[in-house]
Amino acid sequence: MSTSPIEQSRANAFPEDVKPGAASEEKADEILREHDISSRFRTELGWWGWLVGGLAVAFTAYHLFSAFYRPYNTWMHGSLHVAGAASLIFLLYPASRGLLRSAGPESSTLRNLLSGRHRGVAWYDVLLAAAAIYCSTYIFFNYEHLVSNRVQMLGYDDWDIIVALVGVALILEATRRCVGLPIVIIAGLAILYAVYGDNSPIFSHRGQDWGEFATNTFLSSGSGIFGTPIQVSANFIFLFLFFAVVLIRTNIGQFFNDLAFRAAGRFTGGPAKAAIAASGLQGMISGSSVANTVASGSFTIPIMKRAGFKPHIAAATEATASTGGQMMPPIMGAAAFIMAQNIPELEYNELIVIAIVPAGLYFLGAMLSVHFEAKRNGLKGMSPEALPAWRSLLTRIDMLLPLVVIMSTLLSGMSAMRAALFGIGTALAISLIRAIFEHFLPVIRQGVAEGKSPWVETGKLLLALIHAVIEMFIAGARTALPVIAACASAGIVAGTVTSTGLGGQLGSGLMNLAGGNFLLLLFFVMIACIVLGMGLPTTANYVVTATVAAPILYTNFDVPLIAAHMFVFFFGILADITPPVCLAAYAGAGIANANPMAAGVAALKIAFAGFLIPYAFILEPALLLQGTVTELLLALGTLIVGLVSMASGLAGYLLTRANWWERALLMIAGVLLIYPEPMISGGGLALMAVAVILQTISRGRRGTPAAPTPAAA
Repeated sequence: MSTSPIEQSRANAFPEDVKPGAASEEKADEILREHDISSRFRTELGWWGWLVGGLAVAFTAYHLFSAFYRPYNTWMHGSLHVAGAASLIFLLYPASRGLLRSAGPESSTLRNLLSGRHRGVAWYDVLLAAAAIYCSTYIFFNYEHLVSNRVQMLGYDDWDIIVALVGVALILEATRRCVGLPIVIIAGLAILYAVYGDNSPIFSHRGQDWGEFATNTFLSSGSGIFGTPIQVSANFIFLFLFFAVVLIRTNIGQFFNDLAFRAAGRFTGGPAKAAIAASGLQGMISGSSVANTVASGSFTIPIMKRAGFKPHIAAATEATASTGGQMMPPIMGAAAFIMAQNIPELEYNELIVIAIVPAGLYFLGAMLSVHFEAKRNGLKGMSPEALPAWRSLLTRIDMLLPLVVIMSTLLSGMSAMRAALFGIGTALAISLIRAIFEHFLPVIRQGVAEGKSPWVETGKLLLALIHAVIEMFIAGARTALPVIAACASAGIVAGTVTSTGLGGQLGSGLMNLAGGNFLLLLFFVMIACIVLGMGLPTTANYVVTATVAAPILYTNFDVPLIAAHMFVFFFGILADITPPVCLAAYAGAGIANANPMAAGVAALKIAFAGFLIPYAFILEPALLLQGTVTELLLALGTLIVGLVSMASGLAGYLLTRANWWERALLMIAGVLLIYPEPMISGGGLALMAVAVILQTISRGRRGTPAAPTPAAA
């Protein structure tokens, strides 16, 4: 699928002086590999590239085929899903980051071959990939044996146990390579607790032997590695991740950028507002806050700096928006699909409707933050001449059709699987039609005019089209690998929590620590989600917290199930912009050449709404459509006013620059307004009114900030 016509329209969208280019593609790739473990894969595969590419294409093709025909049951399908992913991980991801670097001239050839530091795939990784395929497909080929009455009555064979033990070890190693060590440590602790829990000084249980643990974890279709997370990954997540790849590869994602800048770029702080809108849309389809921060930030951050935003603010704005993309319907990241499975009688199409209000409030809070930041510093919007031309946007308006198709099919009641397939097909069709009319036909006409054979030119273009589709299939498989590994390892933790009864014991422990105080308990759950999120990807974080923390809220208090799950979901995502480990902010700082910790603190301020909204919908479930329309409108009214108050207090500007006591009044008022109790929110409204009066009185005697000299991008 030729992208040159789309790239050409993209090149014409922005004037020459605002085209991205300050952060080179090489620098962006370097920053992504620095902060995103999932991006540290082998790129110099040599002839192994044919094998890895073929396996990746087959992996993607199988999932598309199974989405149409469902040839196998859930457990068998999941075993093929894990087999393909684990083998590709071992072939693509080296055992250590150092092995990605070329060997020095002083290193011997034999030593390089033994260590695996050479072009291609290390010999031991080939063996591990083969072992991963064997262990997972053991379930596929021995399904009748594993579900037989003999196994139920007499137990598993010794070979079953050996395969299960090796399979668990391989999953943990694959996860370490492409997701990181923290989740492996947590899974390892869960394993030790499952086996030696009878010796634990706290939260003890009867304990399990290694054979029992391994078979429960690896040879069970309802829990452990092949539990709900992997089932959802195999059936839904992969398809939506591939849909995201299709959108990005066909430059539909770039269209979101141009549309956002055209709509918001001319207003106060326009570049930052446009970056929030654009990155939110792109983050929705990419599913990775760090990857989207680098991809979108390479374009948006230089423009924000050029408009006068300080480098750490530009980095923080991009990180906040990219992180929030995982909350944005209709594609809310991988964890949302698991959430829909965890809540009985809740379909994914209902979940995306419920999520509209919280997601909208999050991005409203971010917009307000950059608005008041821009007002305080006298930053204006972009000139109309510096924005994408409406004509360029209108000629690409058809690129919105894939999202329209996704939304309409989901809201019509179709399954998420069908919606993803329709979205993929629509995106591919649009790209193909554009390629034919904007590239293929002009090239063929030009060739005929030059005396070349139209059949030869057509053949060349068809080969280019096939090559583009193959690359898309390979990228789809590679993008899914970290998510699949995270789901598998998170399944180990979730299975342990369930089989040992740890969830109930942890709930009682947190209840005792909070002394039965509901708000204090919410705070402890929030801290747990953020701390876990600093080491775990969003999907794994949600699986663990949904198993451990969410039941505390709906079991011990009258919290709706959806509110408890959305609470842990939100805070798991926000870990990416919460210091001290705020990877999305660090990645943005790398693009902006800013202080990483300053970017993290700024992101915390810009994303303040994300830390307040979960408390609001726990206290007022109408915000999650769990109440009447009147309750929803009243809650929204006070909450939006509260966000305005809080954003202006944090930025230090409402009607004019605010002094410290006006800022304190505004922030206190913001917190009170978010609490859905008339007396409390009324008090917040009164405090905000006092702050407004003080600002009005002092507005005439406080100077208006002068616009700063734009920074070099």
